[in-house]
Amino acid sequence: MHEYSLCIALLGQVERIARDHRARRVARILLRLGPLSGAEAPLLRHAWPLAAAGSLAAGAELVIEAAPVVVRCTRCGAETEAAPNRLLCGACGDWRTRLVSGDELLLAHLELADIEPEVPRACASPSP
Repeated sequence: MHEYSLCIALLGQVERIARDHRARRVARILLRLGPLSGAEAPLLRHAWPLAAAGSLAAGAELVIEAAPVVVRCTRCGAETEAAPNRLLCGACGDWRTRLVSGDELLLAHLELADIEPEVPRACASPSP
């Protein structure tokens, strides 16, 4: 199940962001997942609690938003949605298209909790 390894990689990214913002906990994670990403949403949801156990993200809500497949036609220039198994231009029907989106596994939003206040450095008193 490669979704577990994807969750481990996601956890590394989430923990770096949480530490950079001095958060003690991650409350919610929003992923944008395209149908051509190679990952399955139900398997990600199942693997996430195992990957996040004992981390800042343990217990965080994992929300997965489906991203549409969008193609740009090299013939007419239109940008349209397409079926994952049929990447045709929605405007002219041509098969010569380039993928714009639909293959992403993107960390779209992160909600952090229990943020530690920043201690001003100027307030530090010198040693006597």
